[in-house]
Parts: sequence; C-alpha cells; structure tokens
Amino acid sequence: MILEARAVSFRYPEADLDAVYAVSLGLESGEIVAVVGPNGSGKTTLLRLLLGVLCPRAGEVLVEGRSVARWSPRDLARVVGVVAQREDQLFPLKVEEAVLFGRYPHLEALGLVRAPDRAAVQRALERCDVAGLTGRRIATLSGGEWQRVRVARALAQEPRVLVLDEATANLDVRHEMEVFELTADLVRHDGIGAIIVTHQVNLAARFADRMLLLHEGATRGLGTPAEVLRPEILEEVFAWPIAMADWRGIPQFVPLRRLPEHEPQRSGACRDPEAGGTA
Repeated sequence: MILEARAVSFRYPEADLDAVYAVSLGLESGEIVAVVGPNGSGKTTLLRLLLGVLCPRAGEVLVEGRSVARWSPRDLARVVGVVAQREDQLFPLKVEEAVLFGRYPHLEALGLVRAPDRAAVQRALERCDVAGLTGRRIATLSGGEWQRVRVARALAQEPRVLVLDEATANLDVRHEMEVFELTADLVRHDGIGAIIVTHQVNLAARFADRMLLLHEGATRGLGTPAEVLRPEILEEVFAWPIAMADWRGIPQFVPLRRLPEHEPQRSGACRDPEAGGTA
C-alpha cells in the first residue's frame, strides 16, 4: 500500500461537527481511486489529511507504511506529486522552466541542476505530450496545455503517487478528457497510483478502479463504480432526483428536472450510440 488513511477524523476549530469522520482509504500502485461527493462533503479536508497538511484528531495516514507526520515535505514530494485545482501564473516562465520546478525535491543543497534532472524533465515533457511546447511562455498556453504541463511538472518529481485535485475544473470536454486519459495511461503503463478528487462523477466512474463517495464528512460508498453508484444513495447524497444508465457496463447517472406536478417527467432508457442499442 503506497498511501493509506485509517479511520481518520478531523474537526476544524470551533466547529460543532467533524469535517471528516472515520474515513478509510488505500491506494496501490497501478490503481486509480476517485474521491467524489457534493460541495462540503469533506473531499478537500481528506486530501489535506492525506498530504500531511492537516493532522487527524483520530486515526492515521501512512505513506509507504510510515506515518505522514514523520515525512519531511521534501521527502514526501519525492513520493507524492500534486496537481492542485487552481494555480496563478505569477512568473513569465517557459514550459521547460515550469516543469523543472518539479525537480526541487531532488536538487542538491545549492540547487544545482544536474544531467539526471534534465533527463527527468525531458521524460516528463514527452510523457505528457508537451515536449513541443518547451520554448513557449506558460501565459500563452491554452487551459488544456497548461494542465498537461502541470502534470508533467508533478511527474518530474518521479513520484509513486499522483494526486489530482479538481484538475479538470473549468476545462472544456476535450481537454477534460485529455487529462483523464493521460492519468489513466500513466497509471497503466508507468505503474504509479493516482487519486483523483473530482465533481465529475460519471467520468470518475469510467476511469477509476475504485471510488470513495463522501457525504457530510463520512463514507457513503467505497468500492468499484458499480458498488458505489447506487441510485438510492446518489439521490440522498446529492439531494436531487436522478436516473441511472449503463455505459458498457459502467454506471452513469443523469440528473432529472424537478418539474411541476402537472408536467410529467420524461423517462426511458439511455441509449449508447456507439453500441447501437439501449443501455
């Protein structure tokens, strides 16, 4: 187990209830785990606990079998690479310079960049298909290109775990899919583990091996997408009526309209256009 939370709980000062209560989660190499849930469900707090930013009031977080509290930030960054939800482009860096920042945990005391660092950056650029952008300023990149560069920077750390915190927020469909596809390819072929924190439940179900569904800080489901995405649970968690569909054996949910009583709700099976039949 690379990364593991064991019944962790956390309460913010002056709060009446725990933001996260007795949540357990584990991540293995070659696995994608998606953390989903509505706003305020505890996703961000759990992520901060996993990264050692917050200390649980109960339970523990282990990285490679050792308490996360015993890891220095520098050593932890050699194991876990993070792509955060938002990041302001404060400096007029070129793409290669931005990715080189990912080598910080490996640099010597004087910060000298060595040949192995350059090689790791080049591998990360090629792996994320942004090697052709090395000479461009990051301010000139599209949203999708910038996200791929940020993933490349995390890969330059040569981590065993990649954490994406709402990394596809504000992206269009194509660029959103590219980030999910890239993550899946890195996990399958490079053997890293990935945790994806996202509001995109349907996409998470298509790419994740397991899902953790949070509601009011507690676990409402943990397992395969088919085990977690159950209509009676989703309607309660998201406080909205839904219909379920099947896409090539993967559950997908469709939010329904709340219509006046005199206007009937449309119903029916969702069709998979690629399969040519109903789902």
